[in-house]
Amino acid sequence: MGPIRLLIFDLDGTLIDSLPDLTDATNLIREKHGLPQIEIADVRKLVGRGARPLVERALPGASEAEVDQALQVFLEYNLAHIADKTRPYPGVPETLRELSGLGIPMVVLSNKDVALCREVLGRLGLEQHFTDVFGADSFPYRKPSPEPVIAVLKVFGIPAAECVMVGDSVNDIAAGGGAGVWTVGCSYGYGDLSELDEAHYRVPDFPSLLELPFAQRKN
Repeated sequence: MGPIRLLIFDLDGTLIDSLPDLTDATNLIREKHGLPQIEIADVRKLVGRGARPLVERALPGASEAEVDQALQVFLEYNLAHIADKTRPYPGVPETLRELSGLGIPMVVLSNKDVALCREVLGRLGLEQHFTDVFGADSFPYRKPSPEPVIAVLKVFGIPAAECVMVGDSVNDIAAGGGAGVWTVGCSYGYGDLSELDEAHYRVPDFPSLLELPFAQRKN
């Protein structure tokens, strides 16, 4: 790994554990459709591709109109309760401060809409660490497509070989790998361990990022 000039982070399952609040929002729309409550472990299997796919999978058999309506309810509830139970993973604030000392841009790239990303980062006191935040509505494509990563590289004028993508699922590893950037899989997040097989590096916790080659030098 040569000099790194850009760090890209996934949000949910990487920086923050948002499953408790997402579970509450999911169970709200299921209740309105007469469906039984589901557990955090069940919602974990629904996340990763954005809000609409989550709602579609949470309401099997729902019509497109019903999904549209439920999605609106889901998003409104999620925004109002976005940090009720959501917290940064252990060591995230401290590690982000350390990484800021590298003097290189750090950005968030999520499949969550950008307004929700900014809201939860602000509520948790993390937004200050990031040069920019990109969400599902920032570009025409979402992860696992490499296109959002390529678009971020173009924004900063950084070649792929000088960028690291950090995430917890196959969406992040596939997007980063397809774009040609270095990838780091977070095994503590929402994805199965097998989803991180193609990552260049794997970390068991967020502070372990400080042990990787890019964090060992000033770039």
